[in-house]
Amino acid sequence: MRDTSTVELAYVPTTADVTGALRERMRATPAGRVQGGVILAGAIVVSGALVVNFTGPKGPSLRSTVLCVAALALCVGVYVLVPVLQGRQVQRMVALQGEFRAVVDDTGVRVTSRDSETTYRWPMITRYAETGALFVLMTPDKHSVGIVVLPKRGTATPADAERLRAILDRNATRV
Repeated sequence: MRDTSTVELAYVPTTADVTGALRERMRATPAGRVQGGVILAGAIVVSGALVVNFTGPKGPSLRSTVLCVAALALCVGVYVLVPVLQGRQVQRMVALQGEFRAVVDDTGVRVTSRDSETTYRWPMITRYAETGALFVLMTPDKHSVGIVVLPKRGTATPADAERLRAILDRNATRV
């Protein structure tokens, strides 16, 4: 009979995994929410300036229109592209390690790859978030500097993903 308190995963990390984890970390941390809020506020201010430019008494100015559109494109670009670019950079580093294996149980998470083995006890990863494709485990600091990415596709069966969720719920707080 299979041990129900241990889940094993085997996976090759992808850029989508890393990007998804970075986006989830941004959503789950105060610093990430502030960053997103600042970008959104900037986009709103620029959009307002664009509206004022078009509705002003002198009519639209080509220079102001180009400046506002460029600033709006920058806001959207920063919000959308930065996690993708960061994900690609991290992926280049982890791709060299080949397949990753993770063992999750009530003592913590052990992740091994070609050249490394890291063990995280639950006091080190006290929070987690779940997306459609990932479990993202995070350190307790307010910036969640450390994250552990566990792709659901790494489980052998859908039941393993359910067991993994149960282990995480017992040992960490879902955010």
